[in-house]
Amino acid sequence: MASGSLLVRRLSRVLRCRPRSSSVGASPREVLVASGALRDSVGRAGHPFRHVSRSFSSGPLNVDDLPGPAAIDYRSLLQEDEFHRLADSTIHDLQEKFEDYGDDVEIDGFDIDYGNDVLTLKLGELGTYVLNKQSPNRQIWLSSPVSGPSRFDWDQESQSWVYRRNKANLLKVLETELENLCGRPISLS
Repeated sequence: MASGSLLVRRLSRVLRCRPRSSSVGASPREVLVASGALRDSVGRAGHPFRHVSRSFSSGPLNVDDLPGPAAIDYRSLLQEDEFHRLADSTIHDLQEKFEDYGDDVEIDGFDIDYGNDVLTLKLGELGTYVLNKQSPNRQIWLSSPVSGPSRFDWDQESQSWVYRRNKANLLKVLETELENLCGRPISLS
């Protein structure tokens, strides 16, 4: 019976040190395996533990040392009317250029749709691009069949829509991806 109470104490320690969300719905064995407390299912003398991790910290957590999200300088955000002017202009220019591009390429299923501030470029079996305005964030969001989702902010310095994570320019991303997909260059600048 002593080994049973030992298991309960160890499980109790593990559950207190693990975030609640990671243990919800998990069996005690899954929690122990995930925490590293259960190293081997067959131990010496029939005990389920060969080695118990004792790396739990009892010291205080200093949240000031943890990395956080990059701070947003709200002074750099566009005023709402300026955002709408720039985003609408960009999306309408792209719509016109995509329509011209559609005349140059022969792709089954090529279609362009614009409504409710959403521009959709369908390339048949090659995939679909979706561009839309996100007014609260002052961003243009792109869903690409090649690079996935991206959020572009207006960069005052370069006068272009730029993805903060990798500094990619919206128009350059579209030019590169469309040329690679469709086999013909497109100029969006």
